[in-house]
Parts: sequence; C-alpha cells; structure tokens
Amino acid sequence: MKIVIVSDAWFPQINGVVTSLSRTIQELEKLGHQIQAVTPDQFKTIACPTYPEIRLALNPRKKTHAMIEAFKPDAVHIATEGPLGLAARGWCMKQKFPFTTSFHTRFPEYVKLRFGVPLMVTYAFQRRFHGAALHTMVATEALKQELQAKGFNNLAIWSRGVDAELFRPRDKSLLDYPRPIFTYLGRVAVEKNIESFLRLDLPGTKYVIGDGPDMEKMKQRYPGVKFAGFKTGEDLARHLACADVFVFPSRTDTFGLVVIEALACGVPVAAYPVRGPGDIIINGETGYLDEDLRQAALKALSLSPERARAGALDYTWQACTQQFVMHLGAAACSSSAGKAVTA
Repeated sequence: MKIVIVSDAWFPQINGVVTSLSRTIQELEKLGHQIQAVTPDQFKTIACPTYPEIRLALNPRKKTHAMIEAFKPDAVHIATEGPLGLAARGWCMKQKFPFTTSFHTRFPEYVKLRFGVPLMVTYAFQRRFHGAALHTMVATEALKQELQAKGFNNLAIWSRGVDAELFRPRDKSLLDYPRPIFTYLGRVAVEKNIESFLRLDLPGTKYVIGDGPDMEKMKQRYPGVKFAGFKTGEDLARHLACADVFVFPSRTDTFGLVVIEALACGVPVAAYPVRGPGDIIINGETGYLDEDLRQAALKALSLSPERARAGALDYTWQACTQQFVMHLGAAACSSSAGKAVTA
C-alpha cells in the first residue's frame, strides 16, 4: 500500500507518539509499504503555547493537500488533532476519501490543566474530529471502553511495542548514588503529575530522566532530586536500566510506552491504578498499582527483575504493526470501492 501518515508530533520531539509512529513506519517499510509522512519539519512553524519545544505547522492546508494528492495514497492515517491533522482531515472529507485516526493523548485533560478549558468542550471537539474516521485506533481495550462511554465510535485496537534489544537488563554501576534508585522517565510537565513522585518520602535516590516546560521550577522546588536531563538511544537505555524501581505518576497517559521500556530493562514499576499502567502491569508481579504511590514504590523493590522483563516481551513492534495494517486495509478497500463506483 501507499500510505500517508500525518502527525503534528515529530522529531526532534521524543515522546510516545513520535516513537510509536517512527517505529511503525520502519516496520511498514520492511513489509514493502510506501510511506509519505506529513510532519511539522516540512512546514513553517510556530511554537506551541507553554511548550516552545513543540512546533506547530503554520497555515499548512494548501501544502498538505498538495502532498497527499501528489502521493496518490491507498490509505491516509491521521495521528494527531493539530494543524496538520485538521488539514489532512479536511482533504479526506472534501475528497470523500476514507481515513483512519488514532487517539494517542488525553488532550482534553492536558488543556484543562494548562488553560482551564472545560473537559466537555475539548472532548466534543475530539468526538467530532475522530467521528468521521473509518477507524480510530486506541492502545488498549480499557481505553476503547472508556472512549465508547464518552460517545466515540468506530474504535479499534492498535497496541504498542518495545525494542527489547535496546531496553534490556544491564549493569547498574553507571549511577553512583545511594540506593535504592527510584526513576522517572518522561516529560517534566504538570500533566504528567510528576510532583506526586518528587514529593514522596523514599529512601535512597529519586532520579529524573527527561526535560520539559517545568524543569527549572522542579529543580528549584526539589533540590534533593537528581535531574539527568534529556537522553536518547543507548544512553537512555543504560540509565533507565540502572533503576531499582520505575515510578510512573501519570494519571492521564493512554498507554505509557516508558512503562514497557522499564519492564524490558528488568525494572519493576510503581504506578497509580489507572488506565495506561493498569493495562500493562500485572499487580504484584511486574509492578505495584496503588493509590498510595509511596507504598507501591516500596513494595516494587521486592519484585523479580526477570519477571518484569518477561512482562514486556509480549509487546513487539512487528505485532502492533500488523494490527495497524489490518485497520488501514479496511480503509484502503473502502477507498478502492469508492473509486470504482465513481469510475
């Protein structure tokens, strides 16, 4: 198939959306599919309010439409609800071209935390955005049920994978800090609920890998925490594997790719019993889920690194790419049928 994938989230951002899309594109190309990515680096951009590291395409409609038309796709997948996603959706609606979308981020909750916009307003926007898609892909069955209860339709499962060769158990001597080491990996931002981790009374060391808009504020507020900053690739995997427990304080993530990356490193996880980590962690085996995050973190110290890693190995990029192709295939068939009728 010739597949257009549209995303407002792209490199140099490093997050679950970018990782999921870039790895899926790699797997699709291995299978022989041709991919046209429509991403912000191909446009003039402006900084996203409160997130200057995120660049939003400026007036992308005309160029986006031209890129899609020139590629003559069999399928179009829209990953995000930003300017590029809206532009691509507009083309598909105008051409009556079936398309798929994916629900990666609890955008309404983030907007409420940052700007105070009521959830009902942004969820209404998202229902409308995704409602015209042949399929809206979500990472877990639990999220599917939650969104169905909110009025979303045509939902389909598209899981996530982990690079188990990169993220693997390693020697922990790289970090010479008092143990146990409790690690957070992700964006340093209010919507990640990071302060619920930073303010915990825990023995040893609290260690943060990542960067974000609230980094300097968190450094000043929690001087006893070790902030490692932004890391990628081998360097990231080596530092993550040094942890004794991975603490995931977010209550809004739709999946939590970093959770399976930590598990693949043999690091048990402590998290709240919410969607995302609750769909991944086997409570009492690969991690602990508890409304008392401190207790979850302390109890996770007793868990087996081998069992933690085993819990991650079912998540492969090959398997989730097959899911993705299956959902796109339905859209491509609908598109072909429409073209035949028109002809």
